[in-house]
Amino acid sequence: MTQALQTTALHALHTELNAKLVDFAGWSMPIHYGSQLKEHEIVRQSAGFFDVSHMTIVDITGADATDWLRYLLANDVARLGFVGKALYSAMLNPQGGVIDDLIVYLTDTGYRMVVNAGTRDKDLAWMREQSAGRAVTLTHRQDLSIIAVQGPEAIERVCQVKPEWAEAIRNLKVFQGLPFGDWFIARTGYTGEDGLELMVPNQEAEAFARALLSVGVAAIGLGARDTLRLEAGMNLYGHDMDDSISPLQAGMGWTIAWEPAERDFIGRAAISAEKAAGVAMKQVGLVLEGRGVLREGMPVNVEGVGTGIITSGTFSPTLKFSIAIARVPAAIGEQATVDLRGTATPVRVVKMPFVRNGKRQFV
Repeated sequence: MTQALQTTALHALHTELNAKLVDFAGWSMPIHYGSQLKEHEIVRQSAGFFDVSHMTIVDITGADATDWLRYLLANDVARLGFVGKALYSAMLNPQGGVIDDLIVYLTDTGYRMVVNAGTRDKDLAWMREQSAGRAVTLTHRQDLSIIAVQGPEAIERVCQVKPEWAEAIRNLKVFQGLPFGDWFIARTGYTGEDGLELMVPNQEAEAFARALLSVGVAAIGLGARDTLRLEAGMNLYGHDMDDSISPLQAGMGWTIAWEPAERDFIGRAAISAEKAAGVAMKQVGLVLEGRGVLREGMPVNVEGVGTGIITSGTFSPTLKFSIAIARVPAAIGEQATVDLRGTATPVRVVKMPFVRNGKRQFV
């Protein structure tokens, strides 16, 4: 007997809007509402909202919370200089592989962490195991939905819906989140555009989504979210990294807080040894400006150096040609070839992101 898919507080609205619903990590989620391409363009040009309530919110409190997070995460929560400040980090296993990538916020009472949907059970089990014997309380906030509003007009549209909070919302710094009553609003996102991610009580989520629709914010599915994040050069867990891939190989070296040297964290010894030996593989962007589409799993050949693999690939709606994230030999230059249906096809190696704020970023 197959297990029923979980649904979010916006499920009825998705159905009403004729969403194409799919199984995403055990959740019934909208992949699009008619046209993934049109939805992508709306976010780049104006504003759209995504239901990302399948993601997991965990509040962390207790006398040992700070010291525990400094041990649990490769980045250092001691760097969170003020209440509301956010930090992006990997949570590693002892072998240096990425258990998950996540965002953690400093709050008045402790910390708030947001982790991926597909890793929820694994993450919570790991965190509970690592917190044993410490004065740490983990509270899984299943009472909250997450609605991301993204695009150049996103902040102003939310201010239209919530005029009582407009001044404070406009004053949010990038990678900062603050409570507004039972709500929590952060200036973060996964699209390469400005915008907000709002954690909203489940019983208020549908009314808020309908209010967004009323001021011209379109509902956007997870299909466009994937093409948007890929254009922004942002990793997707389970594709661009996983338990067997270190952050040094997944373009996440910048998220590791090596200093202070005396801070031990899970996986530090393994990735320190990898760094000292010289990291063999690294993450790059690939572009194919001719015909064809780069897809996950395609081999990447670097002549005289070795082979790598595409970890995410698609046709870019903004650039009008194909782009990919790849893990390749560290000695790669500016050119490589990809096996497209048995043909060695030249691709250019570029620095990511491909697109930010609607504009091409690479030369």
